[in-house]
Amino acid sequence: MEVIAFTGPSGTGKSYRSIMVAKDNGADGIIDDGLLISNGKVIAGTSAKREDTRIASVKHALFIPPQYANEMKRAIKKSGIGRLMILGTSEEMAQKIAARLGVGSISRFIHIEDVATPEEMAMANRMRLEDGKHVIPVPTFEIQKEFSGYFLHPLRRFQKNLDIEERGAAADKSIVRPTFSYMGDFTISDDVLCQLAVHEAMRVDGVARIRNINVRKTSHGVHMDITASLDYGCDILRVCRIAQYNIRGVIEALTSVNMRRVHILVKDLNTDKLPSDRIQHT
Repeated sequence: MEVIAFTGPSGTGKSYRSIMVAKDNGADGIIDDGLLISNGKVIAGTSAKREDTRIASVKHALFIPPQYANEMKRAIKKSGIGRLMILGTSEEMAQKIAARLGVGSISRFIHIEDVATPEEMAMANRMRLEDGKHVIPVPTFEIQKEFSGYFLHPLRRFQKNLDIEERGAAADKSIVRPTFSYMGDFTISDDVLCQLAVHEAMRVDGVARIRNINVRKTSHGVHMDITASLDYGCDILRVCRIAQYNIRGVIEALTSVNMRRVHILVKDLNTDKLPSDRIQHT
């Protein structure tokens, strides 16, 4: 396996441009911040951006903890990757990563200055410093579980003067705000999730009342169990499916929380809208 490296200071746009650089240089695997990426998928590893502190993040990215290094060694061995590209803030960092993973020496270095203008690097740095935003070169569904609550949005347009070949790759990138961001941590209360769920459910024709909502948070996202009353005569299955779809979509869009499950239990049927004679008959 041949190993190359793509280097540049932190916040200059390496991750954003890594897909293009890998393609131009025939690399079918990328090591970036603790992740092994190939063909737009995370093959192994966990993102260093999920660490609680910046120091821990750097150690993770360098594969200093043995558990990270050993996992990555096994994954690289099984992957069948022919040319691996390592991302690093410097040539020294890339060499340290290569040594930790036992992939041999780096045959060639590509620098961010070779593929980006000073203006483009300055724009990337502003995103990092002002907004705490970091790019991960994989589609949103590949990282949503790991960054539930910290995931921001898919990267559709990073700058005004995108190259033509970059437009296709832009959809395969995502923006996250790391846990160690200087902007601070944040939490979303269960009450907020419940209020959003009630609001969306009550907009669905056929839902009469939400009786109870139970929220259970896991490391991969939220499980929500809803007890509801529906209007008599409605298509129960159809109404529940619409409510599930709307609740999940709105909560994920507004909070970035990964909704793992939305279960709806129909407790009873509401007959308030029926004529009085029909109610007695039934």
